[in-house]
Amino acid sequence: MSPDTHSRETIDLRTEGRTAWITLDRPPLNVLDTVMMKSLSRVLAHVLDPKAASCDFLVFQGAGAKAFSVGAEVADHAPDRIGSMLAAFHQVFRQLVRAECVTIAAVHGHCLGGGMELATFCDFVIATESAEFGQPEIKLGCFPPVAMITLPALIGPRAAMDLILTGRTIATPEALRLGLISQVTADKGLDAAVREFIASQRALSPTVLKLTARLLRRDWQSEFETELGKIEQVYLGQLMKMEDAREGVRAFLEKRPPAWRRR
Repeated sequence: MSPDTHSRETIDLRTEGRTAWITLDRPPLNVLDTVMMKSLSRVLAHVLDPKAASCDFLVFQGAGAKAFSVGAEVADHAPDRIGSMLAAFHQVFRQLVRAECVTIAAVHGHCLGGGMELATFCDFVIATESAEFGQPEIKLGCFPPVAMITLPALIGPRAAMDLILTGRTIATPEALRLGLISQVTADKGLDAAVREFIASQRALSPTVLKLTARLLRRDWQSEFETELGKIEQVYLGQLMKMEDAREGVRAFLEKRPPAWRRR
């Protein structure tokens, strides 16, 4: 039977048996704007519906040759848009933290900002040899709310501070060493590697896999949601009111170096 395909704006959902493939379909860089985030949330509501219980594995991937995703649309950081953008994006993570299926990020090319937050939030990250990872928000006078919570737990406080406070981009070997990714594959072998991994997981009990994944998330689910709420308040109530944050966004959009004012 051929796969079912559904298109929701720039989010493509394809189901193959009990595996759902979600493609971020806004090449070349798969920038996540607010409309796309809301579409992703709607797709997740369908895929992760506990009453349907039709998905054992959920795979995220990026369309095109250049990127998994370079993260949120910078223009959506405008004062009249940032609130709805942040709410839409964080709703995705609130859905994923409650997911009962196994989540996998298939990463190639650039995986930056919100794209890296999404990928590393998954249970498994399978990346190509030439993939690149980074949280460059600090260079725009911002910080990554989700990564502020997840990275210290994933790679330790020191490494998390390094990536978040420098905004530097790292290659796959360093990402693997730090523990950001689970497996490395050849640049042209990503799809095959993901399918092989899923096949190996299918040899295990799907019921036990779901139970175990749910229990692994249980201990930090409530803590994550509580901390995300606190960081959202700081992001909107303090950071976005700073002149330097507004200047960083303007400078990026105007393609010039920022002129920091220390306030």
